[in-house]
Amino acid sequence: MSTEVDIDTLREQFLELARQDDVLKVRELLNHQNISDVAELINELPEYESQIVANMSIHRAASVFKILDLNAQKTIIRELPPFKTAELLNELPADDRTDFFEELPGKVVKELVKLLNPEERKVTLSLLGYPEGSVGRLMTPDYISVQVDYTCQEILNLIREEGKDSETIDVIYIVNDKGEFVDDVQIRQIILASPDKEVGDIIDYRYITLNANDDQEVANQIFKMNNRVALPVVDDKNILLGIVTIDDVLWVANEEFSEDIQKIGGTEALDEPYLEMPIARLFKKRIVWLVVLFLGEMLTATVMKYFEDEIAKAVVLALFIPLIISSGGNSGSQASTLIIQAMAMGELTVAEWWRVLKREILSGLMLGSVLGLIGFFRVVFWNSMFHTYGDNGTEIGLTVGFSLLGVVLWGTITGSMLPLLLKRLGADPATSSAPFVATLVDVTGLVIYFSMAYMLLSGILL
Repeated sequence: MSTEVDIDTLREQFLELARQDDVLKVRELLNHQNISDVAELINELPEYESQIVANMSIHRAASVFKILDLNAQKTIIRELPPFKTAELLNELPADDRTDFFEELPGKVVKELVKLLNPEERKVTLSLLGYPEGSVGRLMTPDYISVQVDYTCQEILNLIREEGKDSETIDVIYIVNDKGEFVDDVQIRQIILASPDKEVGDIIDYRYITLNANDDQEVANQIFKMNNRVALPVVDDKNILLGIVTIDDVLWVANEEFSEDIQKIGGTEALDEPYLEMPIARLFKKRIVWLVVLFLGEMLTATVMKYFEDEIAKAVVLALFIPLIISSGGNSGSQASTLIIQAMAMGELTVAEWWRVLKREILSGLMLGSVLGLIGFFRVVFWNSMFHTYGDNGTEIGLTVGFSLLGVVLWGTITGSMLPLLLKRLGADPATSSAPFVATLVDVTGLVIYFSMAYMLLSGILL
């Protein structure tokens, strides 16, 4: 009978039993809880995390371990006795074990691999042999495959024998006598078919596969476009190597999203939780981009030095510099964020750059016109009330208005095209972060502003 309780009660019960050192009751308590509740208990009681895992059945312990964050996993492996660590690592699904190993230093992985039994060691080394970030690192060899001449009854018998060790039995994979992938079939089709019907008569040869060397982002896109819980993974010769399941792809998508958000914010991707990262490493992650952006912003001083005479003749122009450059930076940041997100979601590709450019030119003109009109009327109104800008308030207002139009238009074009250009060059579009685009537009925005002032105010103030 289940004894599931809420997390607060679970914590109190566990602490009481732990103080009593009643191992049997601790095991019974933990083995009757939801996996997610036990994981939450570990997060709330980090000082007991290895004890909690050690006192669960090994199957349930592995299920909890694979959903914990990396630092908790490292601590547990470090504190568990070697025999318990061996049990846990051998019980973990091959793909989850590989995902854990690839986050560890090489020397540690070498020692942990020694704890695996020969079969699991072979599988793990095989998966670790694929490039980092590839589909091969995600796949699991735990699936059910049959040849085309199997009957539905034979397949069901095989599922009863081997199904408990498979990642999923929702889909059965069909191969020929050479191990080449032929097709996949849903279990419901096998159950509904006549027992003596061969699977070769059921399949329709309409399938989707992943290549082991594909980037994990490719797998993410394919899963999104096709309603599948698992997809077969093949090599360049179409030999079936394993399968990738949707839960692993969701983890990848979450990690990619976190990295992109960090890069968009103007920092390198963090490879561990913020509060657990040493200050020195956090400093290194942030300082590079800050220096790059600082050096970029120093170009604004160079531009202002170039227009020093114009500023000296019409000091009033300097009043609007923050307004001009911030508007351009904001519009560029908006555009880059929208484009990066659309590319990450698979909504647009580099090949569609012309469509993007046309849309952003129109958007830039519309946005710039609105801000330009606001800027113009603000200058004119303020000057009529307080005579702040002297006798040339209208001309100054026109300068500010047209400058805003030009800067916002340039910002949207730059912000939208830069991610596409980086993607075309093979770089990560997320590195065209909002601060980077804003810095670039700041410098060019000053050039637009003072050039506009020179054209409109020449012979009046300049």
